[in-house]
Amino acid sequence: MTIIKSVMKGIFLDTETNGLDWTKHQVLEIAIILVDLSNGKKIDEYASLIQISTHNWSKSDPESLKFTGITFDEVQMGKPKKLVQQELLHFFQSNGLKRGKALFICQNPSFDRIFFNSLIEVATQESLYFPYNWLDLASMFWCNQVKKGYPIDQIGLSKDRIAHFFKIGPEKKPHRALAGVSHLIECYEKVVGFPEHL
Repeated sequence: MTIIKSVMKGIFLDTETNGLDWTKHQVLEIAIILVDLSNGKKIDEYASLIQISTHNWSKSDPESLKFTGITFDEVQMGKPKKLVQQELLHFFQSNGLKRGKALFICQNPSFDRIFFNSLIEVATQESLYFPYNWLDLASMFWCNQVKKGYPIDQIGLSKDRIAHFFKIGPEKKPHRALAGVSHLIECYEKVVGFPEHL
């Protein structure tokens, strides 16, 4: 009898925005790298800058723009929001990203998820059975360190602090979505690992 191994896919995702408040700020850039969680092999990826109106750009938080280094001229060379929405829907459907088959992994899912929802509304995600599990690297690292007996007041949870613990370089600055996802995967491999590599 042949046993067919099912593949659980990790949707490693990062967004860059023009501020922290989802009620007035916008996604400027999104990146996803889709990974087979059993062996760490990349399956697919998607990345795009997203155009923004002058009015919405005027609401930008200067600190957020300094953090990403993204300029208004740069985002205007990106894709219209509607096109990015269509491409994301195609990415999820063509890769079979449904509940029980895939899950999201982010550094800060409480941030990324709400901005992702501004691109693909929740009702659409529900109708297409999008994965609803959003896992975060910091919690994974926290659990590991607490189990190992590290003092809880000394466990750094930023991605760069986690990277430093494993002697991985910090994320490239300024922060960009695709580089952030690649760095996230590198940290995830150290914190959790891929079963076939263990």
